[in-house]
Amino acid sequence: MRSLGFGTAAAGSPATMRAAWRAVRWSVVVPTLQLAVYVCAAMSLMLFLERLYMAVVVAGLWLLRGRKRAHRRDGDQQQDDLVEAAADHCHPMVLVQIPMFNEKQVYRLSIGAACGISWPSDRLVIQVLDDSTDPAIRELVEVECARWAGKGVRIRYENRSNRSGYKAGAMREGLKKQYVKECEFVAIFDADFQPDADFLRRTVPLLQRDPGVALVQARWRFVNANDCILTRIQEMSLNYHFAVEQEVGSACHAFFGFNGTAGVWRIAALADAGGWKERTTVEDMDLAVRASLRGWRFVYAGDLDVPNELPSTFRAYRYQQHRWSCGPANLLRKVLPEILHSDRVSPWKKLHLIYGFFFVRKVVAHLVTFLFYCVVIPACVLVQGDVRLPKYVAMYVPAVITLLNAVCTPRSWHLLIFWILFENVMSMHRSKAAVIGLLGASRANEWVVTDKLGSGKSTTSGVVAPTRRKKKKPAAARKRLCSREVHVLELVMGACLLYCAVYDMVFFGHDHFYIYLLLQSAAAFIVGFGYVGTFVPAAAAS
Repeated sequence: MRSLGFGTAAAGSPATMRAAWRAVRWSVVVPTLQLAVYVCAAMSLMLFLERLYMAVVVAGLWLLRGRKRAHRRDGDQQQDDLVEAAADHCHPMVLVQIPMFNEKQVYRLSIGAACGISWPSDRLVIQVLDDSTDPAIRELVEVECARWAGKGVRIRYENRSNRSGYKAGAMREGLKKQYVKECEFVAIFDADFQPDADFLRRTVPLLQRDPGVALVQARWRFVNANDCILTRIQEMSLNYHFAVEQEVGSACHAFFGFNGTAGVWRIAALADAGGWKERTTVEDMDLAVRASLRGWRFVYAGDLDVPNELPSTFRAYRYQQHRWSCGPANLLRKVLPEILHSDRVSPWKKLHLIYGFFFVRKVVAHLVTFLFYCVVIPACVLVQGDVRLPKYVAMYVPAVITLLNAVCTPRSWHLLIFWILFENVMSMHRSKAAVIGLLGASRANEWVVTDKLGSGKSTTSGVVAPTRRKKKKPAAARKRLCSREVHVLELVMGACLLYCAVYDMVFFGHDHFYIYLLLQSAAAFIVGFGYVGTFVPAAAAS
């Protein structure tokens, strides 16, 4: 009995536990972490090469266009003017669709801007697809449509009894209307988009000149980019998307993902691709991929921008990013067999679709950011240098990728460090959404409409946001507006990173990873305590 008791005590002694931990550490933890480092290094290099390729293409396009402008002769310019003048005499029938859902803050701006488009009134139909569930908002939108109809604008108000298919379902039903049969093209604007008067005059001719072009996509311009640091950060990310990703896709592959708004479709191409489907939350990207597989080409009009509003609250931004990250991953899962078996596109285009467009940009970019900077590096700190972490993976490659992304928004370079840290925090939500999409889990088809606050004022078509007299709110209401949201996942992430930083400072620290970990922890706490994004919406406070 004594020997048995002694054996039990020895088995649970600190020395025995340390020996067991060392065995697990060297046989499981360290090899697993080292493998994770190599996997993250491979994904980082994939992302780096993709970014470098696009940077070279954009630089080449810039030089080529500059040379063409320098060598353009006056006679060529006069010939172009004659062609454009001749095109002005041929105005095809165009449908403008404005899908909206409880858009109380922006419905007047979007409807007014669409009604101010310069196009013959008998060749233009404006269709307001209102899926609002609030009867008061439905009435406001319908009255606004009637007001413009009284001015001679050919505008139709459409309201469904249910929201089947959400935005895709609304636009699909809108195209079935009898008065749409005579339309050749359809321009699509979300409720916060305010096109300039010459939008159709600058996009429709591109479709008329080439019958093989299905889509002309315009760039976005953000009217509320200066609202807060959250909108400034979004501007940096989206400027790269439009100035580089869309530009390269158009120039090299005649394909890019339709952004769901600020674009003009050839209705025949839309129908040939199978029309709108709601099998994912990125119905616009789904339509673009199907049209591309049918042999249609896309044109990106990078010199034409349409004002719109960025989500300025963190909750709205997080829901939007879940949809934008989950939808493409889920679409890849569903459309991969169609891409592989398509006989209308070249192997080069298939490679671009599967590898570049979907895998690297929509999956790898999210996973490597979260796994490497928020999991692997902190874990490597805890094992005190037993895992080899190459500096080019941890520092040089990410630095070049970041600079390539930020070069499109020079006015925000001073926000570069916080932008990197914030993107790392958001990578937790994006990578989770990407995995949900790849697995087709329960939240894969979750659809939450991005809230718009109407914070940007339009300068197009003479439309100005309605002004209202500010009323003083009761103390209870003011307190409710001023309460900040607390985000638990970000706080947990910040606490874990802070622990790793302190551990590195106390026990290791010669690689100075604790500096990054402290900064990343601080960014997670800032987001977790609700200090990113619009805090008291102007519309709510007025």
